Parts: sequence; structure tokens; C-alpha cells
Amino acid sequence: MNWTRITVNPSQMGGVPCIRVLRIPVATVVGMVAEGMTTDEILRAYPDLVIEDIREALAYAAEAVRERELPLVTAP
Repeated sequence: MNWTRITVNPSQMGGVPCIRVLRIPVATVVGMVAEGMTTDEILRAYPDLVIEDIREALAYAAEAVRERELPLVTAP
């Protein structure tokens, strides 16, 4: 996938994936969605973001999880 809104710069934010060249980590945006914040709430909290940034952050996170196996606890 071609990421146009996700940047990784080793000299910015420790190299964590961020939205564009802003210092807003993808994980922060994904975490806000996970906590139940609406798109409008996220955009108000981070006025430099646009809806496409949120969508690409979620797509990036989905792809990152797809690429790794995560340890899961099996149900009893």
C-alpha cells in the first residue's frame, strides 16, 4: 500500500510513524478512535488533521497488525 499521509523520520518523534510531517503519532490517533472518540472530536482536538489522516492512520494500523502475529490469550 502507498502511504501518502504517514511519515517515518528517525530524527522526529524517535522514528515512530506520524501523520504527515506533524508530530502526531499514528498510535495516538488510533488510540483516540479505540477510546470511542468521534471523527469530529479528534479533528477538534487536533485541528491540523483532516479526515483522510484519520482514515489512513486506521488503514496503516490494520496493515501493521496484519504483518505480525500478536500473542493472544486463549479462552478457558
